[in-house]
Amino acid sequence: MSELTPKTMKESQVTMIELVLPNDTNILKNLLGGRLMHWMDIAAAMAASRHCHNVAVTAVVDDLSFHEPIRLGNIVSLKANVNRAFNTSMEVGVKVEVEDFKTGEKKHSNSAYFTFVSVDTDTYQKMPVPQIVPESPEEKKWFNDALLRREQRLNQKHGIIHK
Repeated sequence: MSELTPKTMKESQVTMIELVLPNDTNILKNLLGGRLMHWMDIAAAMAASRHCHNVAVTAVVDDLSFHEPIRLGNIVSLKANVNRAFNTSMEVGVKVEVEDFKTGEKKHSNSAYFTFVSVDTDTYQKMPVPQIVPESPEEKKWFNDALLRREQRLNQKHGIIHK
Protein backbone atom coordinates (compact mmCIF):
# COMPACT_ATOMS: atom_id res chain seq x y z
CA MET A 1 0.00 0.00 0.00
CA SER A 2 1.34 3.41 -0.95
CA GLU A 3 1.93 5.78 1.93
CA LEU A 4 -0.22 8.34 0.14
CA THR A 5 -3.23 6.07 -0.20
CA PRO A 6 -6.18 7.96 1.31
CA LYS A 7 -7.15 6.82 4.81
CA THR A 8 -10.21 6.94 7.01
CA MET A 9 -10.37 8.91 10.24
CA LYS A 10 -10.67 5.68 12.19
CA GLU A 11 -7.18 4.68 11.05
CA SER A 12 -5.64 7.63 12.90
CA GLN A 13 -7.73 7.56 16.06
CA VAL A 14 -5.92 7.49 19.39
CA THR A 15 -7.35 7.19 22.89
CA MET A 16 -4.96 7.99 25.69
CA ILE A 17 -5.88 7.48 29.34
CA GLU A 18 -4.23 9.31 32.24
CA LEU A 19 -4.82 9.33 36.00
CA VAL A 20 -4.47 12.71 37.70
CA LEU A 21 -1.85 12.25 40.41
CA PRO A 22 -0.64 14.76 43.05
CA ASN A 23 2.38 15.75 40.95
CA ASP A 24 -0.01 16.75 38.11
CA THR A 25 -1.98 19.26 40.19
CA ASN A 26 -1.84 22.83 41.46
CA ILE A 27 -2.48 23.95 45.06
CA LEU A 28 -6.24 23.68 44.46
CA LYS A 29 -5.77 19.97 43.59
CA ASN A 30 -6.82 20.67 39.99
CA LEU A 31 -4.89 19.37 37.00
CA LEU A 32 -2.33 21.88 35.80
CA GLY A 33 -3.36 23.42 32.47
CA GLY A 34 0.14 22.94 31.09
CA ARG A 35 0.10 19.24 31.97
CA LEU A 36 -3.21 18.83 30.16
CA MET A 37 -1.86 20.68 27.11
CA HIS A 38 1.17 18.36 27.17
CA TRP A 39 -1.07 15.28 27.22
CA MET A 40 -3.24 16.71 24.43
CA ASP A 41 -0.17 17.43 22.29
CA ILE A 42 1.07 13.86 22.76
CA ALA A 43 -2.31 12.35 21.82
CA ALA A 44 -2.53 14.63 18.76
CA ALA A 45 1.05 13.78 17.72
CA MET A 46 0.31 10.06 17.91
CA ALA A 47 -2.80 10.47 15.73
CA ALA A 48 -0.90 12.58 13.18
CA SER A 49 2.06 10.18 13.08
CA ARG A 50 -0.28 7.20 12.80
CA HIS A 51 -1.94 8.90 9.82
CA CYS A 52 1.22 9.78 7.89
CA HIS A 53 3.47 6.96 9.16
CA ASN A 54 6.11 9.57 9.82
CA VAL A 55 7.28 12.07 12.40
CA ALA A 56 4.73 14.86 12.76
CA VAL A 57 5.46 18.09 14.61
CA THR A 58 3.11 20.63 16.16
CA ALA A 59 2.67 23.78 14.06
CA VAL A 60 -0.42 25.44 15.56
CA VAL A 61 -2.86 24.96 18.43
CA ASP A 62 -6.31 26.53 18.01
CA ASP A 63 -9.25 27.01 20.30
CA LEU A 64 -8.00 25.30 23.43
CA SER A 65 -11.06 25.53 25.66
CA PHE A 66 -11.33 24.65 29.34
CA HIS A 67 -14.95 23.72 30.17
CA GLU A 68 -14.67 21.72 33.40
CA PRO A 69 -11.99 21.48 36.07
CA ILE A 70 -10.13 18.19 36.30
CA ARG A 71 -9.45 17.11 39.85
CA LEU A 72 -6.91 14.98 41.65
CA GLY A 73 -7.85 11.32 41.22
CA ASN A 74 -9.92 11.85 38.07
CA ILE A 75 -9.45 9.62 35.03
CA VAL A 76 -8.73 11.64 31.87
CA SER A 77 -9.53 10.25 28.40
CA LEU A 78 -7.97 12.08 25.46
CA LYS A 79 -9.47 11.17 22.08
CA ALA A 80 -7.62 12.38 19.00
CA ASN A 81 -8.05 11.88 15.28
CA VAL A 82 -7.03 13.55 12.06
CA ASN A 83 -9.98 15.61 10.83
CA ARG A 84 -8.48 16.57 7.49
CA ALA A 85 -5.17 16.34 5.66
CA PHE A 86 -3.81 18.99 3.33
CA ASN A 87 -0.49 18.79 1.43
CA THR A 88 1.99 18.37 4.26
CA SER A 89 -0.19 19.29 7.22
CA MET A 90 -3.06 17.73 9.12
CA GLU A 91 -5.69 19.08 11.49
CA VAL A 92 -6.06 16.89 14.55
CA GLY A 93 -9.02 17.30 16.88
CA VAL A 94 -8.56 16.36 20.53
CA LYS A 95 -11.48 15.91 22.89
CA VAL A 96 -10.88 15.45 26.60
CA GLU A 97 -13.33 13.71 28.91
CA VAL A 98 -12.94 13.54 32.66
CA GLU A 99 -14.34 10.68 34.71
CA ASP A 100 -14.94 10.60 38.43
CA PHE A 101 -13.96 7.02 39.22
CA LYS A 102 -16.13 7.01 42.37
CA THR A 103 -19.37 7.89 40.58
CA GLY A 104 -18.52 6.91 37.00
CA GLU A 105 -19.78 10.32 35.85
CA LYS A 106 -18.08 11.53 32.64
CA LYS A 107 -17.91 15.12 31.39
CA HIS A 108 -16.42 16.81 28.35
CA SER A 109 -13.79 19.03 29.93
CA ASN A 110 -11.58 20.33 27.12
CA SER A 111 -11.04 20.34 23.39
CA ALA A 112 -8.64 21.82 20.86
CA TYR A 113 -7.53 21.65 17.26
CA PHE A 114 -3.87 21.06 16.47
CA THR A 115 -2.12 21.47 13.13
CA PHE A 116 0.73 19.02 12.59
CA VAL A 117 3.25 18.88 9.77
CA SER A 118 4.90 15.69 8.54
CA VAL A 119 8.69 16.11 8.56
CA ASP A 120 11.51 14.03 7.06
CA THR A 121 13.85 13.17 9.94
CA ASP A 122 16.99 13.37 7.76
CA THR A 123 16.38 16.59 5.82
CA TYR A 124 13.82 18.31 8.10
CA GLN A 125 11.79 19.02 4.97
CA LYS A 126 8.00 18.83 4.97
CA MET A 127 6.60 15.57 3.60
CA PRO A 128 3.31 14.94 1.75
CA VAL A 129 0.56 13.26 3.78
CA PRO A 130 -2.28 10.95 2.72
CA GLN A 131 -5.72 12.49 2.31
CA ILE A 132 -8.64 11.69 4.62
CA VAL A 133 -11.84 9.97 3.51
CA PRO A 134 -14.63 10.86 5.96
CA GLU A 135 -17.27 8.15 6.32
CA SER A 136 -20.04 9.14 8.76
CA PRO A 137 -22.08 12.37 8.78
CA GLU A 138 -20.17 13.43 11.92
CA GLU A 139 -16.81 12.81 10.23
CA LYS A 140 -17.94 14.75 7.16
CA LYS A 141 -18.78 17.71 9.43
CA TRP A 142 -15.33 17.53 11.10
CA PHE A 143 -13.74 17.28 7.64
CA ASN A 144 -15.61 20.32 6.25
CA ASP A 145 -15.14 22.39 9.41
CA ALA A 146 -11.38 21.69 9.31
CA LEU A 147 -11.16 23.42 5.92
CA LEU A 148 -12.97 26.49 7.28
CA ARG A 149 -10.62 26.66 10.26
CA ARG A 150 -7.61 26.33 7.95
CA GLU A 151 -8.87 29.17 5.78
CA GLN A 152 -9.34 31.32 8.90
CA ARG A 153 -5.80 30.52 10.09
CA LEU A 154 -4.32 31.39 6.70
CA ASN A 155 -6.35 34.61 6.45
CA GLN A 156 -5.24 35.59 9.94
CA LYS A 157 -1.62 34.80 9.08
CA HIS A 158 -1.85 37.06 6.03
CA GLY A 159 -3.68 39.84 7.87
CA ILE A 160 -7.06 39.24 6.23
CA ILE A 161 -9.87 39.52 8.77
CA HIS A 162 -13.50 38.60 8.01
CA LYS A 163 -16.30 39.68 10.29
